[in-house]
Amino acid sequence: MPEMPEVQGLVEFLRGRVTGLEVTRVSVANIAALKTYDPPVDALTGARIAGVARHGKFVDLATTGTDAAPHLVFHLAKAGWLRFYEQLPTTLIRPGKTPIALRVALSDGSGFDLTEAGTKKSLAVYVVRDPADVPGIARLGPDPLDPSFTRDTLAGLLTGRRTQIKGVLRDQATIAGVGNAYSDEILHAAKMSPYALASSLDDADIDRLFQAMTDTLAEAIAEASGKPPAELKDAKRRGMKVHGRRGETCPVCGDEVRSVFFADNSLEYCPTCQTGGKILADRRLSRLLK
Repeated sequence: MPEMPEVQGLVEFLRGRVTGLEVTRVSVANIAALKTYDPPVDALTGARIAGVARHGKFVDLATTGTDAAPHLVFHLAKAGWLRFYEQLPTTLIRPGKTPIALRVALSDGSGFDLTEAGTKKSLAVYVVRDPADVPGIARLGPDPLDPSFTRDTLAGLLTGRRTQIKGVLRDQATIAGVGNAYSDEILHAAKMSPYALASSLDDADIDRLFQAMTDTLAEAIAEASGKPPAELKDAKRRGMKVHGRRGETCPVCGDEVRSVFFADNSLEYCPTCQTGGKILADRRLSRLLK
């Protein structure tokens, strides 16, 4: 799943490449991906892209030059991606026969597709007058890389929460932009069990978690910066120390990276770095080890 650093990379790429261009055509190939009807998607035709922004894991293309001046907002979900073309293909897209959900053609001949692999389709596209009209954006928590997000902000978010810290980091209504992969990486850098209760963290734990979050996300964004969309996924994988590296060697201590599997995902961690050497139980099979 694309998370904050990859989405920020997409935003920076699009901001430098499409700002000022006119939308000449929008083709919807998967109608289920389009979550709004007013303004209609055709309201984007003839609009000029005025800016590109990120809200959590949402990409927001603001337009101008038409009465509607809508925003095209999309969330790539678990298996979505953006494919950019310097010269947009002229072949027709056939609904139901393609991984393409949406195609946008631009006035210089370029354009992009929003695609989604697999059968569980959850990529979401919105055409709205204001990004706050998108429910997922309206309920976002603070962005951890916003200058106003401090160590005390994090402490306030954790106070009284008898929830595992892994879940807190992934909760978009609590902290915007962090998902499964980067929560694993942040907790590894913080030397913290994913099962630790948020309310149990002391001041030293919160200091360590805040620093790990700030450093991990800043490094990942720096790695994504300047890369075209086609290179962002590989850049993400290269930067992972534990996530997606089950059975490999922890680069910090040399222990084996372990996994815990859930219904539709997994978490990865290092026992030596994070749990005092304990192997976390798979919650499908037995109760969790603290």
